Amino acid sequence: MEARVGVVVEGGQQALNSAHGAVVDAGARKFLQQQSQNKSSLNQQSQIGTVQQLLAGGIAGAFSKTCTAPLARLTILFQVQGMHSDVVSMRKASIWHEASRIINEEGFRAFWKGNLVTIAHRLPYSSVSFYAYEQYKKFLQSIIRERYQGNPSADLLVHFFGGGLAGITAASATYPLDLVRTRLAAQRSTMYYRGIGHAFHTICKEEGFFGLYKGLGATLLVVGPSIAISFSVYESLRSFWQSRRPQDSTVMVSLACGSLSGIASSTATFPLDLMRRRMQLEGAGGRARVYKTGLYGTFKYIVKTEGLKGLYRGILPEYYKVVPSVGIVFMTYETLKKFLSRISTSS
Repeated sequence: MEARVGVVVEGGQQALNSAHGAVVDAGARKFLQQQSQNKSSLNQQSQIGTVQQLLAGGIAGAFSKTCTAPLARLTILFQVQGMHSDVVSMRKASIWHEASRIINEEGFRAFWKGNLVTIAHRLPYSSVSFYAYEQYKKFLQSIIRERYQGNPSADLLVHFFGGGLAGITAASATYPLDLVRTRLAAQRSTMYYRGIGHAFHTICKEEGFFGLYKGLGATLLVVGPSIAISFSVYESLRSFWQSRRPQDSTVMVSLACGSLSGIASSTATFPLDLMRRRMQLEGAGGRARVYKTGLYGTFKYIVKTEGLKGLYRGILPEYYKVVPSVGIVFMTYETLKKFLSRISTSS
């Protein structure tokens, strides 16, 4: 969800050449007003450098993850239900029941278990995704827009494929940190991994170097479509909203459309996300492997043992996490961007 946050989508600017003395109608005035808002947003963005922009996005992503860490951990714990006998008893647990169990057995701070590695993962992930998105977008624009200039579908394809490729690139570059975060967050009362360094050392020792990349294939299958759907839904809703209500606050429109796009992408890709989480936990803590036949075999095993609803185990805390997460990211990103813009202007 985090690569979908903080990206300014540049709409194509068309020149309006009107005859001298022509009367500009209401529709043209609305169009000019929208273009003026886009120009001011782009001018503000251009006042800060690439490094500052990536820094703002990385900090916003890390701060958002910290604020929603309790819901993220609940999502992971529900996703891994049914993997081993020690979690079968959780199958009928509600969100409130599981939250109470964490507080009673592990303490309140346990909601942020694995959050340090989440921050360590989120900063480079956001930086790579922002940079990769801009590079892919320029490349795709040079190919698509030359042939389909002015076609709205061209921009949609640019954002769809650009976002998907950027998400895949960032996920591949930072995957070991994501795997370690999952294993730390999935621990309950028994602490097999004592920290980030110990987790890296233990995984490499017991499972080999490639143990750090367990579930990478499933992760890429999740990240690509997830970010692509997020960008596509976000841009479509944002364009529709602004065409109907151009006077609404840009920040509020971005928050609402971003939240809805997050819900859409989470719903579409949640089964794959659940499978990748379980594959990441294969062999964790020295336990026996459960899924030995790859992604398709994992899918069949879950459906056979838990039914189709097992593929959506933990979807409710995921929904609860998406809306505040996107809101916090936008708020933090815009605030930091304005702050860095003032610093750049004053210096």
